[in-house]
Amino acid sequence: MSLLADTLTVLTAYAPTDDDQQRLREQYLRHLAQHPDGIWRQGPPAHLTASCFVLDPSRTRVLLTLHRKGGFWVQLGGHLEAGDQTLAGAALREAAEESGLADLDLRPSPVGLHRHDLSAAFGRCREHLDVTYVATAPGDRPPVVSNESVDVAWWPVDQLPPTAAPDLRERLDQLAGVLR
Repeated sequence: MSLLADTLTVLTAYAPTDDDQQRLREQYLRHLAQHPDGIWRQGPPAHLTASCFVLDPSRTRVLLTLHRKGGFWVQLGGHLEAGDQTLAGAALREAAEESGLADLDLRPSPVGLHRHDLSAAFGRCREHLDVTYVATAPGDRPPVVSNESVDVAWWPVDQLPPTAAPDLRERLDQLAGVLR
């Protein structure tokens, strides 16, 4: 199965938690019907990405990255790559690359969709249609900063950094509802 076919299967099977998520799911599917190359950074300026909230086993801490281009703390994630065979695999790859943590336990289905505009700092990328997953990190190993980040650190879920992405609190609250 191709990455596009896997992505369409995942999005079709995704069970939205509310009307906004349902609208996003429909928008993503329409976008990919119009732009089959919409899974690639080299495709249209609006394209899919895969991200991953990494939680500690107690679910009281979240691993965030201080994004180099964005200048804000956000979950791990990024563009799909040619070697990715599945959307979930892309999210897991990005989480491992950006955190330096191996053996992440990935929940196989997405937990949310998030569509956001990008600043000029992101070059030709103008909008990301993100598919968000969640994983648990085993034990209490320290993360390793990648070249895409300024920093990577664990944060209490109820005490996010002041420079967190504008809607990160809302997204974590949505995630908590999904994980119950």
